[in-house]
Amino acid sequence: MVLSRLFFRLLLVAGLSPQALPATARTGGPSAAAPGAATPTGTVRKHLIYFKDKAGTPYSVTQPQAFLSARAVQRRQRQNIAILPRDLPVSPAYVQQLKAVPGAQLWYTSRWFNAAVVACDSATLQQVQALPCVRAARTLNRGGAGTRKRGEGDQSPTTQERGTRSQYGKAFTQGQMLGAVQMHDAGFRGEGLQIAVFDAGFPGVDTAPAFARLRQEQRLASTFNFVDKNTSVYQRNNHGTHCLSTMAGNQAGVYIGTAPNATYHLCITEDIYSEHPVEEANWLIAAEYADSAGVDIISSSLGYTTFDYPSIDYTYADLNGRTAISTRAATVAARVGMLVVNSAGNEGNNSWRYLTAPADADSILTVGAVDSLLVRASFSSRGPTADGRIKPNLAAMGLQTAIVAPDGSVNRGSGTSYSCPVLAGMAAGFWQANPQLTAQQVISFLQRSGTRAITPNDEVGYGIPNFVRAYNLANPGTPLAAATTSAREDLFIYPNPVKETELYLQLAVGFQAVPLRVRIYDARGALVSEQQVAPTTAAAVRLQPGLLVKGVYTCTVSAGREQRTIRFVKL
Repeated sequence: MVLSRLFFRLLLVAGLSPQALPATARTGGPSAAAPGAATPTGTVRKHLIYFKDKAGTPYSVTQPQAFLSARAVQRRQRQNIAILPRDLPVSPAYVQQLKAVPGAQLWYTSRWFNAAVVACDSATLQQVQALPCVRAARTLNRGGAGTRKRGEGDQSPTTQERGTRSQYGKAFTQGQMLGAVQMHDAGFRGEGLQIAVFDAGFPGVDTAPAFARLRQEQRLASTFNFVDKNTSVYQRNNHGTHCLSTMAGNQAGVYIGTAPNATYHLCITEDIYSEHPVEEANWLIAAEYADSAGVDIISSSLGYTTFDYPSIDYTYADLNGRTAISTRAATVAARVGMLVVNSAGNEGNNSWRYLTAPADADSILTVGAVDSLLVRASFSSRGPTADGRIKPNLAAMGLQTAIVAPDGSVNRGSGTSYSCPVLAGMAAGFWQANPQLTAQQVISFLQRSGTRAITPNDEVGYGIPNFVRAYNLANPGTPLAAATTSAREDLFIYPNPVKETELYLQLAVGFQAVPLRVRIYDARGALVSEQQVAPTTAAAVRLQPGLLVKGVYTCTVSAGREQRTIRFVKL
């Protein structure tokens, strides 16, 4: 694709200038030493080199246009976020000192960490560490491909025609679960929002029919492969294509994602052939690029706990929101006003069971997985974080989620990898509908709309959010009209699933101020509870079903001739 002048300028600030790339990197071939550089005598590895300060920098927080796009500055201004010294690029003088060391190859620089990613052998590393501007160094990869790699996946609006199951195809259930179909009916499909997707590859996005409108309407804002240091992303692993489709897919009658009209940046940060902390460094650099480009939302279906060298594996104690490289990067990304949405991980069934970094980051939206019946998927990673915070924050459909393959076929896959972007797309539409909100307020309203908003837990957090409920919470004086939000959509039971005895019925407008008859049936169809509810204008009433055994239940609510049926699960 043709890159804009802005993209080239941002690459330059991030140490990604095409002129600085090795010729082999520009062509996608194997790495080689730059002409005139010293020939390495030992094993070349990548290292994160931390600088002591930003002394002598020509950049200033008062002139952010030199290193941030207008969108990036505006995003901060809308949320009253100050531009701080951490946002300044690293000192150009320090970069030149690194480049002057024979055998040292500069890959990237990091504004937020005040650091650089350098490839060199151990002898050259000693020379780099001896530079007066260098504070510390951390090795990011050791040896070649390993055997411990694990994928995250495969486990003023205008009124539009109301969405139907046939229009959405197999993607209907996962969107309907979050109220995304109603969101689209209200005219919110992600227009004006920019989403960066961090993943392992995007083959087929340049050819598959489900992405045709994305291409035709020029809503692919940029692409960058942070593994190979080039702009080629329509290659490598299918995982990114699958995840992107849950948001950006837009083929009526076949598949419609949750944010079909948003603008996207595609970033390869993950190398599926090995597992090293260098991938976390790629995540960091990609997040800084997303910030500079003015991205609103990061969707990342990636996670890190174990590496090819077990001695550097993370422990549960490390999931404290301030240890892992990717976690620290995600936290800063949230601090600069981006909504960071990350999968919780697929470790629920194994001995680890907990989150994976950067899902433990503070102020980000960590997403777990449920099935089509709103039951937590057994593989979905659990919280809490090591410092006791509730994680995941929310959940969405991640078991048998509909996804688009590179050849354009619609299949199903399982993993929190898919629940994450499904929810990120809904969040984009919600933010579009409420542009006055900050990223943190978006998270708050979505959590308040969750099916476990009153009793969050460490399996699904605040539960499954809903666009209509969240919108009406954010706009109590001007709720969405009944034509957009029917009683069927607003009547629900929470918490769902339920563990204890407390069970509440959220009342739609048509079910308030009238007597109700509530009957609960077990999976065999046997009546286990019946309750009469007096007329009330309250938003919710407590149900008294008695002692329920584990299983799936059906709740029938009758108000005169109106009747609604809701399913819930007792754990």
